[in-house]
Amino acid sequence: MALCFSETVGAARPVIRLLSLTRVFTEPAVTGRLNMESRMHERLAKIAKISEQELNLAEAALLIAVEEYPGLDVEAYLRQIDELATGVQERLPAQAGLEDTLVTLNQFLFVEQGFSGDVENYDDPRNSFLNEVLDRKRGIPITLSIIYMEVGRRLGLPLKGVSFPGHFLVKFSTREGEVVLDPFSGGSLLSKEDLEEILEETYGPAESVNAAPLERLLIAAGKKDILVRMLRNLKGAYLRREQFDKALTVVDRILVIQPEQPDEVRDRGRIYEQLECFRAALENYQSYLSLRPGSGDAQDVHKRIAELKQIVANLN
Repeated sequence: MALCFSETVGAARPVIRLLSLTRVFTEPAVTGRLNMESRMHERLAKIAKISEQELNLAEAALLIAVEEYPGLDVEAYLRQIDELATGVQERLPAQAGLEDTLVTLNQFLFVEQGFSGDVENYDDPRNSFLNEVLDRKRGIPITLSIIYMEVGRRLGLPLKGVSFPGHFLVKFSTREGEVVLDPFSGGSLLSKEDLEEILEETYGPAESVNAAPLERLLIAAGKKDILVRMLRNLKGAYLRREQFDKALTVVDRILVIQPEQPDEVRDRGRIYEQLECFRAALENYQSYLSLRPGSGDAQDVHKRIAELKQIVANLN
């Protein structure tokens, strides 16, 4: 377990992520929590290495929440998703087709069960944790979409996630073409005009016309890409609250799932700076430039590296 110390010149105080080794060995509750987090981290790392087809999206999303909720019972929440699927199955008419199943799924999840988009507290970090969304029945587009897809998968629905700009969506293919749904809005069917409106809200009227063609933006997202997008939402929520220690943990999770993410390495450097962990910040900035030497912000990062080298030299 890495320890992060404050490295402010002239100070020697430990900071947020420091945990007394004496306390670790003398308090069983702390020791147990660290052991559990270690096991969950190993489990997440194993999940990240398996194929997309084998990866259990709901399980991986719940494992991500263990850091924030140490006593979380992953299996219990997976059973809750199973129960939601059973609830839909019990309401299906005999020999139900795709349309009947989708109508029943929407009715059960969004009307009977009351799942909905959290429009009032959209940026609440709880909306990025699948256990909280299942408990509170409120979420953001990506977490509601994960529940929608996972319940649908148990019903045999061929639903795919779409990492659409500014708003995660769900789609399925028919002989007539692709159908796009929005679980954040009760599973509503989206038209081409609806999608263009989302683009305009995301990019603005001027830039939306330069966006990639809709067909490219509607490509199905891989499960690991979905997990990373969910984590980036969470990272953003923590950074806006200046909860840098929690943001750092989220970046670590992203890099467990997809190690080759230069932007996350750079962002980890920025977070380490905020935590006054200057050596760690320097190392991450240097790693970022080795991964992306021709990046558009290379000049700014080189400047930060030079400044951090001076700070670190004064610490010795």
